[in-house]
Amino acid sequence: MDHLDWPFFDTAHRELATALDAWCTAHLQVDHAADVDAQCRTLVAQLGAAGWLHHAVAGEGEAIDTRAICLIRETLARHDGLADFVFAMQGLGSGAISLQGTPQQRQRYLPRVARGEMLAAFALSEPAAGSDVAAMQCRAVADGDDYVIDGEKTWISNGGIADFYVLFARTGEGEAPGTPVRGARGISAFIVEAGTPGLEIAERIDVIAPHPLARLRFAGCRVPRSQMLGAPGEGFKLAMRTLDVFRTSVAAAALGFGRRALQEGLAQAQARPMFGARLADLPLTQARLADMACTVDSSALLVYRAAWLRDQGRTITKEAAMAKLMATEGAQRVIDAAVQLFGGRGVRRGEIVESLYREIRALRIYEGASEVQQLIIGRELLKHS
Repeated sequence: MDHLDWPFFDTAHRELATALDAWCTAHLQVDHAADVDAQCRTLVAQLGAAGWLHHAVAGEGEAIDTRAICLIRETLARHDGLADFVFAMQGLGSGAISLQGTPQQRQRYLPRVARGEMLAAFALSEPAAGSDVAAMQCRAVADGDDYVIDGEKTWISNGGIADFYVLFARTGEGEAPGTPVRGARGISAFIVEAGTPGLEIAERIDVIAPHPLARLRFAGCRVPRSQMLGAPGEGFKLAMRTLDVFRTSVAAAALGFGRRALQEGLAQAQARPMFGARLADLPLTQARLADMACTVDSSALLVYRAAWLRDQGRTITKEAAMAKLMATEGAQRVIDAAVQLFGGRGVRRGEIVESLYREIRALRIYEGASEVQQLIIGRELLKHS
């Protein structure tokens, strides 16, 4: 991990990454033939018991260390994609509580998330409102001491196994009567616990990587006002603040996948006989490995620049988008090149490069598709030109 010598990190970050790498080598064993729901719960419990989840959850008076989260996600992704997934979901699912929760909300949920005793989920996307969050239609109507929620959410990670969902729904503040419901105003955030009457897991969604996703349906789901996060109508800002914390870490996970693919590709090129020599002796192979290495290092520089800037209190809208775009797109290319180096073995289920190929594809969409990142970067450039 030569990049730990870069000036973005201090001694504590280097020690954290080294310790986690050693822990993963000694303790992280994921049975991908087992039930994925059970595997997620086991991994969350393991990461919580070992203290790693604490870094994804901000305690009272603490701030999220973006570089630490990125180093953890990069390291976990390099070892196993599902371990990275469960760590990320604990952070993303509880992030709004860390940022805006009342003392009572923080005390009820955050310690149990950090210990791996509760699984968290972030319920923002809808069937017609994925990248376009302003098109959200799920509604929460005030009724006495409660809010009554109706609508659907989909592509929800940890859907069906989470113990609670941080849900975003329209409450109508600032909306003009009779106008089409659209825009960032009038959206609020709520904590909805699994098992609340009116919350139904409408569909479990199978995707190419073994991640638990689901479509949620809310029909007359009654939630106490005390479960609202922050002020009414401030949910969109809270959602964006939460995503800002973790978007750079998505890039870090992609970086971890890319590093593992480069590692596997190098080993294969050096071991595979080809035309009386080794695959690594062919100039085309050396050129491919060079491109892979350059892509990994350039992605890492963008990831940790963004993480470092955020930890200095800087706004990183453009930098995070650049890191997310380049690291995910770059990792896709690096992994594809590694599969090519493996030849027929590269597409056989069970090979590491094959699993990396399935893992990386979703990251080009999660938490803002690549096209959305391009729009963000372009707008930021124009805004400051």
